Amino acid sequence: MRPSLRWGWLDTLLLLTLMALVAYFGYRVSVGLEYRWNWQIIPQYLLRRDADGTWVPNMLLLGLFTTIRLSFWSLLLALPFGVIAGLLRISSHLINRLLGGTYVTLLRNLPPLVLVFIFFFFISDQVLPQFNLGVRLNAAPDWVQNLISLLFAPSDQIEPFVAAVFTLALFEGAYVAEIVRAGINSIETGQWEAARALGMRRWQLLRTVILPQALQRMIPPLAGQAISTIKDSAIVAVISVQELTFQGLELMAATYLTFEVWLTVTALYFLLTYSCSSLASRLELRLRQAYQY
Repeated sequence: MRPSLRWGWLDTLLLLTLMALVAYFGYRVSVGLEYRWNWQIIPQYLLRRDADGTWVPNMLLLGLFTTIRLSFWSLLLALPFGVIAGLLRISSHLINRLLGGTYVTLLRNLPPLVLVFIFFFFISDQVLPQFNLGVRLNAAPDWVQNLISLLFAPSDQIEPFVAAVFTLALFEGAYVAEIVRAGINSIETGQWEAARALGMRRWQLLRTVILPQALQRMIPPLAGQAISTIKDSAIVAVISVQELTFQGLELMAATYLTFEVWLTVTALYFLLTYSCSSLASRLELRLRQAYQY
């Protein structure tokens, strides 16, 4: 049973302390750095009017949409990578365990920025040129180009976007693999023994008995990994993928509005990650209720 919430003198003290810190930060920026706040210019970089007079997204919202697309496709690819590697990690065959363990160990113990450069330059120089994505997309009908721009990226940005997606997917897949392995290993030994007593083979046992139970336990860490994917997507700004952090850097360089730009970028990231966290909490609650009944 969840305890009832109370408001005491300690809560009041903490709230006042937090407000004092925020006020001190604003004072030091304004007085200590002699910074001149200019918030009224920020909205025009979220929305702007086009030649027809209609409102369209501007730099920051375009960057946010790119971050959403980048995170979605990266996580969508990271899930099968992680599930396969996680199953290899619990395999009864030594070679499978070595393959899964090598993938997880390498990807989790190297700096993500280094991995971004390694995978980006390999994928963009050795793999993507074989497909000529940019050329084929430019030769496609307008409706195809519009669809690709909506779901992925414009034709002039498609190759860096695809390289960034695969790079993030490989990196995040290593963490998903550990979540899958830990979720499966958390199932009680009696469940495995009962399924074997019924004559189930290992794959049938995993598919019908173990994985449905492990999935409920995986939801919270997978939700956390989804949020980490959104935050880790900022790394690909170094390879000129025009996501939210990249647009923030460009805007700051053009306007010199350091705090206004980065506080706005922070708010957009928080809005996105908090929404994912809330959805994951609801999904976890529904799965728990379904499992109980």
